Amino acid sequence: MHIGIPVESMPFEGRVGLIPEACADLVRAGHEVMLQAGAGLGSGYDDGVYQQAGIQIVDSLDQLMARSELLIRVKAPDEAMLDRLEPRHTVFSFLHLAAYPVLAERLQQSGCTAIAFETVSVGGQLPVLSPMSEIAGRLSVQIGAGLLHGPHGGRGVMLGGIASTDRGRVVILGAGHAGHSACQVAAALAAKVTVFDLNRDRLQAVRSLGNNVTGLYPFADRLYDQISRADLLVGAVLLPGDRAPHLVSEALVKEMKTGSVIVDISVDQGGCVETTRPTDYTNPVFRYADVIHFGVTNMPGAVARTSSQALSSVLLPYALRLAAGDGQMDPVLTEATNIKAGEIVHPVVAQALEKD
Repeated sequence: MHIGIPVESMPFEGRVGLIPEACADLVRAGHEVMLQAGAGLGSGYDDGVYQQAGIQIVDSLDQLMARSELLIRVKAPDEAMLDRLEPRHTVFSFLHLAAYPVLAERLQQSGCTAIAFETVSVGGQLPVLSPMSEIAGRLSVQIGAGLLHGPHGGRGVMLGGIASTDRGRVVILGAGHAGHSACQVAAALAAKVTVFDLNRDRLQAVRSLGNNVTGLYPFADRLYDQISRADLLVGAVLLPGDRAPHLVSEALVKEMKTGSVIVDISVDQGGCVETTRPTDYTNPVFRYADVIHFGVTNMPGAVARTSSQALSSVLLPYALRLAAGDGQMDPVLTEATNIKAGEIVHPVVAQALEKD
């Protein structure tokens, strides 16, 4: 199999599809791996390290696409890649098509096969998405804590406070991988943390993180009470393959305190806060109703080396199966396929796009 790893194009997206050690395992399995020159630099891997691992370096996207069958990329294909996709190509990347119908249409038009990281599911778990969710969850509180500082326009609140002061209030929507990780950081900072989730076992898990953590069922009145008093709101709701539900209305955002902060990790899937819109690291925040919104769609890209290492460790087994030609027979990869031969074949994605 001829495998290509293109350069990522999103601003400050330093991740790379596979790190050199993962590529080396594909080469040992008899496959040809090509890297577009410079693709690993953002993660601290120069072209020479890849060459030492037996990977070929190609100068341009044209060369990479012409010679590759399987394309492994972190973020969804950009315009340059979409223009060059053909039916012989298989794309393996994050896609989030439910929130991006235009991208879905372009992929259909190309006739390629598109398999999404976020819909790889094993036993109800999402093994490829999970490490990125964990990183995004931790970053959400680190970033949110900084945005609360006065020089950034925030309320001037230190989340944990000190003796004789109030603790900052953190509200987290969702207690999955992202929400749990956000709660770990917020609890360690000694903030007053409230986590909402439908699953009682998840609520029990976050409650065990400290006496400063409360886990609640999302009754509407409780949501209103806690969100309206929050200093930092973290949205961490995920419906695999589907758009995120709007749990926080525009009206409720207007009830939040001036200078409070929203970090919506769910922005990739449309966001769970009605006022959320996608941003990137060149201009990551905006204000709405005097509330700071952070909506960067590639949060883990800021810690690219850590993220690339984590992603490669979970991607490699699936890349090996695809390269060996087992993807058509592998039930996990078959179910993770979003588009095949111009058709939306993932039922949840198809239903979400029909609604749109």
